[in-house]
Formats: sequence, C-alpha cells, structure tokens
Amino acid sequence: MTTPTENEQGIWLTQEAHDRLKAELDQLVAGRPAMAAEINARREEGDLKENGGYHAAKEEQGKQEGRIRQLTDLLRKARVGEPPATATTAELGTVITIRFQGDDETEKFLLGSREIAGTTDLAVYSPESAMGSAIMGSEPGTSVTYKAPNGRDITVEVVAVEPFVP
Repeated sequence: MTTPTENEQGIWLTQEAHDRLKAELDQLVAGRPAMAAEINARREEGDLKENGGYHAAKEEQGKQEGRIRQLTDLLRKARVGEPPATATTAELGTVITIRFQGDDETEKFLLGSREIAGTTDLAVYSPESAMGSAIMGSEPGTSVTYKAPNGRDITVEVVAVEPFVP
C-alpha cells in the first residue's frame, strides 16, 4: 500500500505559514512594475552585450518570476488548517521522533511542507523526501529503511508521533 504524497493530497500549511507566503507573493507581484522600470533604465545605458547592470536586473527578474510561480503553485495546492489533534501514525502535520539504527540519540522533526520552517524551531522534512515518504503512516516502534540520496540504505525507528503545536 502506498501513502499519498504532498502532490496527491495537497500541501498542508498552518494559517500563519499560508499568510506569510501570501504576503511574500503579494509583495513580489507588486514589485513587478519597479523591476520592469529598472530593466528599462539599465537598457537605456547602452550596448546590451557589455551592460552588466542590465543583465543583473534581468537575472533578478527571472528569480522573482520563478518564486512567483512557485508560490502561486504552492498556495493553489495548499490545505490550510490545524495540525491533527491526536496523532498515532506519521502523517502531515505531526512531530516525529526517530532514532537512526546504531545511534542512541533521537531526532525530532515536523513532517510537512518546508515552507512551514519559518514558523517553527523544529527541522521540517517533506513527505516527498526519502525519509519522509518512508515513514508516512508508520506507528511508534516501527523501523523503516529508505535509500538516501547518496545510495546508502538507512534504517530509522519511529520512536514517537505527536501532534504539531505551532
């Protein structure tokens, strides 16, 4: 059985994270005329082949437009809401405590969109990540093995699952 990913079930965001991202999007969209004016001003400086200011402004515009597209897509897919009130399995909006095989230390993180990272001190792992997808649906006491980006197999034990408290 496969567990739904963020793309299939939507991206879970707290209201605070949604509002922060919406404000960033609004600010970027509002800045478009100023960016266009900057590019036009740099274009007036002469030969475009040797105009570093023009090329820098065009590059910055490309970055801003990319972020606008990213935020628009993310907010379109977003499911805004409260984290689960109770948690017995690893799912979006839960805080997971894991232990890597062979290690006594535990690690605690939020399973959710990386965009929430600005609203919490916890590390945030996406359910799209190798570890995130491996532990989705797991209960405390479950051990799962996943393939890390470097190709190694890594085994972790889910020690605890609790609701996220923003």
